[in-house]
Amino acid sequence: MEKAYSYRFYPTPEQESLLRRTLGCVRLVYNKALHERTQSWYKRQERVGYTQTSSMLTDWKKQEELNFLNEVSCVPLQQGLRHLQTAFTNFFAGRTKYPNFKKKHQGGSAEFTKSAFKFKEKQIYLAKCSEPLAIRWSRQIPDKCEPSTVTVRLHPSGRWHISIKFDDPIIQPLPATDKAIGIDLGISSLVITSDGDKISNPQHYKKHYRRLRQAQKSLARKQKGSKNREKARIKVAKIHAQITDSRKDHLHKLTTQLVRENQTIVAENLAVKNLVKNPKLSQAISDASWGEITRQLAYKCRWYGRNYIEIDRVRLRR
Repeated sequence: MEKAYSYRFYPTPEQESLLRRTLGCVRLVYNKALHERTQSWYKRQERVGYTQTSSMLTDWKKQEELNFLNEVSCVPLQQGLRHLQTAFTNFFAGRTKYPNFKKKHQGGSAEFTKSAFKFKEKQIYLAKCSEPLAIRWSRQIPDKCEPSTVTVRLHPSGRWHISIKFDDPIIQPLPATDKAIGIDLGISSLVITSDGDKISNPQHYKKHYRRLRQAQKSLARKQKGSKNREKARIKVAKIHAQITDSRKDHLHKLTTQLVRENQTIVAENLAVKNLVKNPKLSQAISDASWGEITRQLAYKCRWYGRNYIEIDRVRLRR
């Protein structure tokens, strides 16, 4: 079974410099390829795929003004083009909107496949890095499991994370139980179970709202391009990161408890994307993270041998 664990890590100054350049190159190549594909369609009604953009990348690396692309690993650049191809595939299938250009202040990510990293003695060595990454191992990768890809991500708050994907052939199911439960997701009560239990909504965004608004107002007053504006932007990003962290921590504890205590979990099949279009409820629904709750329940049930069933909300209420 394919799994992915995410960890915080702390790069050395040399590693951070290389990683920031790598992220910049990935963003540049992605945006140039997106521009070429867009122009080819609007000007000549031609579709450009991954193979053509990969050839373009080879030509770009030969240009003098883009010679710096050769200073970083080529694997994340190729992976960026593959992600762009996936974005277009999803767009043409009607699952997502048209791909957007990547922006520097959003941070960025770089994906390394097996040829661009080494996993040696429980340490990760990235291509062109002589030292292993200083990862805070909050949990160990299971023995005899080899990572297939690692993704390095820089968050807008300045924090670095690494996601390690691996295949775990051993499924360790939880002890079986005869208990089954249905859950109803809401706003005032985050979860209402078929047993009548109500789990309150912590409303993480609301708790930080005043501090966030003050930081956003301070950011708006700063001159664009100034160092003070960058400091203010990071402050806003850190508050958003605190909200995200507290929300994730609560949801993981909640979903793990539900999976441990029940053999079968039945949940609503909610169209969250349509629900958030309601301007009066969009913020509350986004803060509640209904989609994240059902996502976590689905994969945790799969991991631990439980049954997860999504049904129409009308049937659930009956």
